[in-house]
Amino acid sequence: MSDAFWSWVFMTPTTLFLVITALIPLLYSVYISFFKYKMNLPNAVPSFIGFQNYARMFTDATLRVSAKNTFFFAFVSVTLELVLGLIVAMAFCSDRRWARLGTSILLIPMIMAPVAIGTLWRMMLDGNTGVINYLLSFLGIDGVNWLSNPKYAMPAVLFVNVWQLVPWVVIVAAAGLKALPNDCLEAALVDGASNRQVFWHIVLPMISPLLIIIYMLRFVDAFKVFDTVYTMTNGGPGTATEMLPNYIYKQGLKYFDVGYTAALAIAFVLVMTIFTAGFLKLRKVVEEKVQ
Repeated sequence: MSDAFWSWVFMTPTTLFLVITALIPLLYSVYISFFKYKMNLPNAVPSFIGFQNYARMFTDATLRVSAKNTFFFAFVSVTLELVLGLIVAMAFCSDRRWARLGTSILLIPMIMAPVAIGTLWRMMLDGNTGVINYLLSFLGIDGVNWLSNPKYAMPAVLFVNVWQLVPWVVIVAAAGLKALPNDCLEAALVDGASNRQVFWHIVLPMISPLLIIIYMLRFVDAFKVFDTVYTMTNGGPGTATEMLPNYIYKQGLKYFDVGYTAALAIAFVLVMTIFTAGFLKLRKVVEEKVQ
């Protein structure tokens, strides 16, 4: 029998698993998004309402706020992670013992469970008993209600997300830096180029396709942030840190509005698909320029 036959044989279990766990629920979500269905009502029966759930999104003020918060959170956090991660990756791009030890230490935030991280930082940032305000008191600085003040809640959540995921960017960026051809770098240094010129004119253009992929993966992942924000603020105070995943969760598992929740989820998937396609197109353009 041909290799193609055996390839399909070995792929069949995985394909069936994905169809059952991903494709069928997705298709059912598309179907139920055209219905009005409040699951918490006795003897509730889905009633067809067409595109009303999708039209409702354009008049949902809380949805607009959560979308704005999510875009802001994703853009700022991922940009900071990419810049800081690249800087640290260049410092740790070595096979020496201190670099390997530093990389191992950096991995600690990344391997921790998001719920544990959110709970830990919620306690540390507590306005009354948190250790952060306790340390600030030694500097003569008054304590801050980090998570209960709309002015500081979003920066606090951003800081925790950056702290947790910069190590991931460091590891991937360092791998890309180590894969760069040494001939180009050595030739530039021999020709008298400074380290700054080598970085801006050789290293950065060559590694830019990888950086775009890193940004894409982190941007999509930041859009799905839920665990950390839920445990730290649950979208509060008010709607200061309300994110799209948290809002969709509330619609589905707090208000049991199944039809609207499904419509929100489908719209969310479509937006992420568009962003991903845009990033991949940008990467292709940049890669062609580099070559």
